[in-house]
This record gives sequence, C-alpha cells and structure tokens, in this order.
Amino acid sequence: MKFFGRKKPQLVKLLVVEDEPLVAFDTEHVLVDADYEIVATVDQVSKAVTLIEGGTAIDLVLADVRLADGSGVDVARAAHARDIPVLFLTGTPPDGVEDLAEGILMKPYGSRELLGAIAAIEERRTGKSPGRLPAGFRLFARA
Repeated sequence: MKFFGRKKPQLVKLLVVEDEPLVAFDTEHVLVDADYEIVATVDQVSKAVTLIEGGTAIDLVLADVRLADGSGVDVARAAHARDIPVLFLTGTPPDGVEDLAEGILMKPYGSRELLGAIAAIEERRTGKSPGRLPAGFRLFARA
C-alpha cells in the first residue's frame, strides 16, 4: 500500500555487527524506533558470518570494521557473496572495500546520519539517485 507516494522500504531486516556494547545498544535503539527489524546484534565476525551463511533473512548488514575477533571486512565478504548490502560503521575506514559495501558512515555519528545513510542506500538500490548525503557518510561508486 502506498501513502503519499512512499513505497514500503525494502531494507527492513538489519544485522548489527558491533563489539562496543554502548554503540550496539544505541544503534539498536535508533533503528527499532525507526521501525527497522533487528535480526540480531552480534559482536563477533564468526557469529555474523554464521547468520549470513545460514540463510537468515537479512536486508542490510551494519558492520564495524574493528571487531574483537577479526575484521568487519570478512563479514562484508560473506554478505557480498549472498548479495546482501553492507554499510560500514567505523572510525577506521578500510582500504579497498568499495566493491564489498554500499558505503561507509564514520564514527561518531548521530541517529540522523545513521538513518540518512540507510535511506540513501535504499534509494540507490531502488534505482533512484540519493539526495544530499549525511555528514560523515560516503556512498561507494557502483560499477
């Protein structure tokens, strides 16, 4: 059903991969308040990869790069192999990951920037050109 020209979002089921408990809690809170469904919040690469490879319904992965047991880049590789988009949420941008993720949002970020970054990814994946991008967010070019 459409209301005033708005389509139902496609990116609804989110996997949060973050090993800082306060950041994970804040991120979850913002997303749930915005009517996203949190499939899981995990703090380890191995747990995230298990969910992704196990066929859990995930529309978007939000991944920190530096995790206690490895790199969020490994999470992005697993998601990319299953055509699940990834948004890196990090203070340390990795090199050479433009082909693995939709974009990157630099920490620290606020709720407006987080929701704006997800909205920009949604717009692009539905064939639209995203408008003004939030501060600290970079959308990677598509081949």
